[in-house]
Amino acid sequence: MSEGKDCGGGDALSNGIKKHRTSLPSPMFSRNDFSIWSILRKCIGMELSKITMPVIFNEPLSFLQRLTEYMEHTYLIHKASSFSDPVERMQCVAAFAVSAVASQWERTGKPFNPLLGETYELVRDDLGFRLISEQVSHHPPISAFHAEGLNNDFIFHGSIYPKLKFWGKSVEAEPKGTITLELLEHNEAYTWTNPTCCVHNIIVGKLWIEQYGNVEITNHKTGDKCVLNFKPCGLFGKELHKVEGYIQDKSKKKLCALYGKWTECLYSVDPATFDAYKKNDKKNTEEKKNSKQMSTSEESDEMPMPDSESVFVIPGSVLLWRIAPRPPNSAQMYNFTSFAMVLNEVDKEMESVIPKTDCRLRPDIRAMENGEIDQASEEKKRLEEKQRAARKNRSKSEEDWKTRWFHQGPNPYNGAQDWIYSGSYWDRNYFNLPDIY
Repeated sequence: MSEGKDCGGGDALSNGIKKHRTSLPSPMFSRNDFSIWSILRKCIGMELSKITMPVIFNEPLSFLQRLTEYMEHTYLIHKASSFSDPVERMQCVAAFAVSAVASQWERTGKPFNPLLGETYELVRDDLGFRLISEQVSHHPPISAFHAEGLNNDFIFHGSIYPKLKFWGKSVEAEPKGTITLELLEHNEAYTWTNPTCCVHNIIVGKLWIEQYGNVEITNHKTGDKCVLNFKPCGLFGKELHKVEGYIQDKSKKKLCALYGKWTECLYSVDPATFDAYKKNDKKNTEEKKNSKQMSTSEESDEMPMPDSESVFVIPGSVLLWRIAPRPPNSAQMYNFTSFAMVLNEVDKEMESVIPKTDCRLRPDIRAMENGEIDQASEEKKRLEEKQRAARKNRSKSEEDWKTRWFHQGPNPYNGAQDWIYSGSYWDRNYFNLPDIY
């Protein structure tokens, strides 16, 4: 299979575009009979990367595949490239950064921890990109990825170290690491980090997810910045899923305001209009607060119902991005999006060219996807033991692990510690690969 072909799997249509699957081979298992509390009660305040979780709490994807979901809305990058105005480009980049976390809504299954040396590739002709990722470190767990536009219009890369902590009722994932987008036509680079993700009701009740924290996107050529605030939900859920912020130039003059929900959409509007709306909204909220008896209980971790599911559109706003609806069978399929549903597809043609380290070939993930939970559990345990034994052998021989497709180095734009793509993956010359499965 040549590089330019779609790597999705499925049957070829008459026009040459492959048809992707629309469901998994088997629906998800019920987690009702399993208590996560029995595992986590000893771990309050601890880092969770070293805790072994039963496979029932997983979803049948590796974290490398989950990372690839950043690319679902690649059209926003292509759109950014097409604009001559840097503010319009920044608006699209901001929409892309927000859209990158949208697939996490209601995805309460944990992706499988990648094994050291595990890789994943995805080529999507229809979306105009190809991506390679590699697990470059085990402790701490670091995943590096590098995507490029098939028309040479962009490069998108980064390394993520998800720091997980358990706080009694919730698990917090802080995605440390820099994300970089280069728009090659404009000789521009943007960097940012993702917001913190929190899963609530780990012990009892319905699991729900929120994202919070500031995301600062910097255009290193113009000095423009976009500062987005992913709001914590707050009392009564008024702020649930809300994102808002401003694009400003290097002298901090507001050029445009952005607002929406990371689960739904993002709009841009004139900053003066937005500020006036905010002022009015604050006044209404104060009046409402005074007429309501405030709840004194802060104990509940139940998901608050937001005042309004939909975003109020301020007159004069421009829609930058709207989420695609999930497939009708999503709830039975780990709440996967249509994009996520195809990430673990493999066909004979693909199997003959991907390296043996690709996570489509991982037996534990494959067994879980096929509904074989006991086999998935046994395979997961076997792979973890195999990884431990390999690490022990290396320490005896004082041999260092060598990454294959990425090398450590400073980010070329903000100087942060990063992992940079070394090249040559797409030459399909896979010799001396580690036997990790």
